[in-house]
Amino acid sequence: MSSTLYDTLGVKKGASQDEIKKAYRRLARQHHPDANPGDNAAEERFKEVQTAYDVLSDEKKRKEYDRYGSTNGRGPGRPGPGGGPNVQYGNVDFGDLGDILGGIFGNTAGRGRARPQAVRGHDLETEVRLSFEDSLRGAEAKVPVEVTVACSDCGGTGAQPGTAPVICPQCNGRGVTSESQGLFALSQPCPRCRGNGTVIEKPCLKCHGSGRERRLRNYTVKIKPGVKDGTKIRLKGKGEAGANGGPNGDLIVITRVAPSDTYERRGDDLIVQVPVTFATAALGGKVDVPTPEGAVSLKVPAGSEDGKLLRIKGRGAPKLTGSGKGDVLARVRIQVPTRINKKERELLEELRKVGG
Repeated sequence: MSSTLYDTLGVKKGASQDEIKKAYRRLARQHHPDANPGDNAAEERFKEVQTAYDVLSDEKKRKEYDRYGSTNGRGPGRPGPGGGPNVQYGNVDFGDLGDILGGIFGNTAGRGRARPQAVRGHDLETEVRLSFEDSLRGAEAKVPVEVTVACSDCGGTGAQPGTAPVICPQCNGRGVTSESQGLFALSQPCPRCRGNGTVIEKPCLKCHGSGRERRLRNYTVKIKPGVKDGTKIRLKGKGEAGANGGPNGDLIVITRVAPSDTYERRGDDLIVQVPVTFATAALGGKVDVPTPEGAVSLKVPAGSEDGKLLRIKGRGAPKLTGSGKGDVLARVRIQVPTRINKKERELLEELRKVGG
């Protein structure tokens, strides 16, 4: 039994146009020569699939084929030109094929002008230095940044003032050039205009045709209370300019916080070393503990050992997420006197005797 065009596409004779198109797209992707380089059998199969779709997707040709076995009434057994299948190639529509190739191999295989794709500008990074105190209470800082902006002379066109880009003579403004590959044509970005569709005959003297220039800009960044060393603050749209109508990038400001002479930061908590006499550590008592909001009197429990942490709630660094503050942790540091008088020596000797 001879193969039919329906068999070629793998569909039934009464298949709908949607079923035919789906089958064609699947087989065209599978057997396209660019997907099977050097495979002659795949190329022949691809031609058969394209031929079958050309006939069955056209209602008039399909009716003639269903009636006569061909589109010209010669009957199924008569060869066409060159001895091949009796099917006419005169009006092959590559519209669907162009869409398919565009999906497989990029937009250069599609039809029409290849418009330059909008590209988002690059993000920029800079640093701002803060004192430890400013990191706790917040601040405003001036940040100088060198960014790429539209050329002030040509307004971003890249052409000398009074002139404008012209349509590319090589691709006639389409942005792509085509090369015939038998049944189909492959397109690629125009080498002269690089896909833009226009060329600049008289480049701007200031930006040399790029349409951009470097310029120093100063931004004010608000720094929230509680930032840490290495905290990143993002300023939307303050980075490099986008290309082809794309959005600007962002400016990322990284905080560099100077170390404190008083505190060690651990998360939102602040650790401070508190000197305590041996007698206060043994018998208990009170000491003054510095906090960012002023000194606080803290009770030292009797029998406190060196290194013990005593917590003062809500007097630490402001929390960047949520509300409230961390704590101040007072680390007990027992001081051993290096010089003592006669009375102190006698008391310590008596203590040693009593304590064994």
